[in-house]
Amino acid sequence: MAFLVVLESMTPAERVAFILHDVFGYPSTEIARIVGRTPAACRQLASSGRRRIRAGHSPAAPTARQAAIIRDFKNAWQTSDIAALIALLDPDATITADGGGRAAAAPQPIEGAEQIGRYLASLAARAPALTILERTVNGQPGLIGQQNGVTVTVFAFDIAADKITRIWVIRNPNKLSRWTNQAS
Repeated sequence: MAFLVVLESMTPAERVAFILHDVFGYPSTEIARIVGRTPAACRQLASSGRRRIRAGHSPAAPTARQAAIIRDFKNAWQTSDIAALIALLDPDATITADGGGRAAAAPQPIEGAEQIGRYLASLAARAPALTILERTVNGQPGLIGQQNGVTVTVFAFDIAADKITRIWVIRNPNKLSRWTNQAS
C-alpha cells in the first residue's frame, strides 16, 4: 500500500519511466519512444522515481510503541475526544480513503490534524454501532471496523516521531474479503 502511495506522488512521466525500466526492464531508448523524451531524460526520470521510493521508506517506530499510539488513537476516536486525536496526529497528517465506488468514503484526502480529528469524530457520531478492533494490518498495528460482525473498514497507519503521519482507510468491499472472517 505504501508503495502505491509513493507511486502516486510521482509525476506521470516519472511513474512510467520507473515502472517500465525498474519493473519491466525496458531500455531507456524504448521508454523514450513511448513517452516522447530523450533516453537521457528517461534515465533521469527513472532515477528520480527511485529516489522517491527510497525517501518513502522512513524508519518505523518500534511496534510496541506503534501499538500504544494506535490504541490511544482508537480510544480517543471512540470517545470523540478531538483534542486527544489531534495530539496523536502529526500537524500535516493525511487520511486517504478507498471506497472503490462501492462504499461511502471521503472522495479526497483530508489533510491536517484538526481536520482529520473533526472528520473522525463526525464519523463516530454517524456510526455508533461500529466496533473498532486492534489488528495487524500490513505487518503493523492497525484497526478494523466491524458492523454486526462484518468487517467494513480497515485502517493502516504510518507513524513517525510518535505521531500518526498517514492513515489509509480501505472500505472497498472487494479489498476487504480477507478480513471478512476475522472476528474479535
